[in-house]
Amino acid sequence: MMNGMHKKILTLLFFASTVGGAQAQSYPRGYFRSPLNIPMQLVANFGEIRANHWHMGLDIRTQQRENLPVYAAADGYVARIKVEPGGFGQAIYINHPNGFTTLYAHLNQFFPALQQAIKEEQYGQETWAIELQFPPDRFPVHKGELIALSGNTGGSAGPHVHFEIRDTKTEKVLNPLLFGFPLSDAVPPTVTRVAMYDRNKSTYQQSPQIFSLGGIRGRSIKVGSDKISFAISATDRIGGSNNGIYAAKISVDGKPVSSFALNNIGYDETRYINAQIDYPFAARGGGHLQHISPLPGATEVAYDLPGGDGIIHLSDSEPHAVLIEVQDANFNTTGIPFTVQYDGALLPASSKATAEQFLPRNINVFEQENFQVVTTENSMYDAVNVSYSQDSGGAANAVSPLHHFLSAAIPAHDSVMVRIKPSVDMPNAWMDRIVIKNVSGSKTFVQKAVWQKGWLMARFRQFGTYQAFVDNVPPNVNGVAADLSRASRIVFTPTDNFNTIRRFRAELDGQWLRFTNDKGRTWIYTFDEHFPRGEHQLKVTVEDEAGNVTERTWNVKR
Repeated sequence: MMNGMHKKILTLLFFASTVGGAQAQSYPRGYFRSPLNIPMQLVANFGEIRANHWHMGLDIRTQQRENLPVYAAADGYVARIKVEPGGFGQAIYINHPNGFTTLYAHLNQFFPALQQAIKEEQYGQETWAIELQFPPDRFPVHKGELIALSGNTGGSAGPHVHFEIRDTKTEKVLNPLLFGFPLSDAVPPTVTRVAMYDRNKSTYQQSPQIFSLGGIRGRSIKVGSDKISFAISATDRIGGSNNGIYAAKISVDGKPVSSFALNNIGYDETRYINAQIDYPFAARGGGHLQHISPLPGATEVAYDLPGGDGIIHLSDSEPHAVLIEVQDANFNTTGIPFTVQYDGALLPASSKATAEQFLPRNINVFEQENFQVVTTENSMYDAVNVSYSQDSGGAANAVSPLHHFLSAAIPAHDSVMVRIKPSVDMPNAWMDRIVIKNVSGSKTFVQKAVWQKGWLMARFRQFGTYQAFVDNVPPNVNGVAADLSRASRIVFTPTDNFNTIRRFRAELDGQWLRFTNDKGRTWIYTFDEHFPRGEHQLKVTVEDEAGNVTERTWNVKR
């Protein structure tokens, strides 16, 4: 028993030293308490794969209820709050004397003194969506002190508390599971698939060779490429829920080649998830594969490359021992040993690249007579063959053809500049009412176009189709009853032909009235002291992305 335990500890320390675990073990364990007074159970952990980002904290279950008390995880002070329609919804940030910040999100309400201070600032700045910072002596808190009530606000799909731990100085987000919270986890990650790539060509120009766990563990694999890499499908089970893994590492003949650890990531970096997964494979419905070796345009975040490019180079025809290790934040490890051997007779047929490619770490430019795309140096993760076509589209109010460029299966990190030349002559009244619509898979994005020497320009962070439209149709606003004496709130749900409401403003007798806009669907005002009994004039102004404005006024009584 003792020998086995000793061997396990040595294995874990070796793994930790190579993927950032050694740093993780220096974090204070037991310093922070759970933000809830119920048993800690997770909906999601740090590093879980989400659309365009790693999940950056712990989603803690609230027993499918809202308005549970939320408590400060340690002594400190309220340094910041944020109120927004999506994202965190209502969130509170607490700075602690040990150099860390905790964040609590999707809240329904802050503690009374803080709630009042926020409301006053919202009325002072005439905005519901707001971000405020406070000095250390304004709202000090103690460990276990009530700071908020849990909820389901912002980009939340169900009641829970999103909890993060950050480095206060750098604002990088740390993996909370490395801080010793009371979550039992003795089960190593489950690996279901291993994928192999020919790295003599772009990962976007191939379908990986897929192995089941039983089809690769302990086996010998002959390969026709002298440069290969691997990806995995893996999950970790914590308290009955399947969650994301913490780290993975690949070694050849006992020497580490590449590894990643999901920890210490900034919100300005989290979009690199689109490079850590095989994005085109997932877009085709294949599920998530996580690259253990980075793509050429995304080596900065999460990866550790000990002296190389993270790719396995096979310079001879001898068999080489490969070990993939997958780890959770509790250092439980799943190992997958196998051998690879280069066989030139299996050399795959060369794939002929198109005349034009978009390349990582390059400013890429695509130009046609009436359509242009320009990337930044950081837009592309791997090389992709350019594909383009256009058709008339036949859409009402279109002022350009429909341009197809690449597809939703190719991710972009930075925004790309799209320029379209109109195909129709436009009267002056239309010139300031042009939008460009981008459809990428099942999602639609609309931006107001900027004129540039006869071209229309907008920026997007996804590929797909692009088309310019004139939008001179103002948004619609529902009515409101004249007698509000029995009502508890007022609700507006504006609609627009392009589904874009850029601005909403309500005034009561000429004074700004605070309507909330959780999840961006409806604007809601709950009666308070700012709407006294009596007769009033209520005015609502709504503006869409193109700049069309609708203004409505009602005489109401409360």
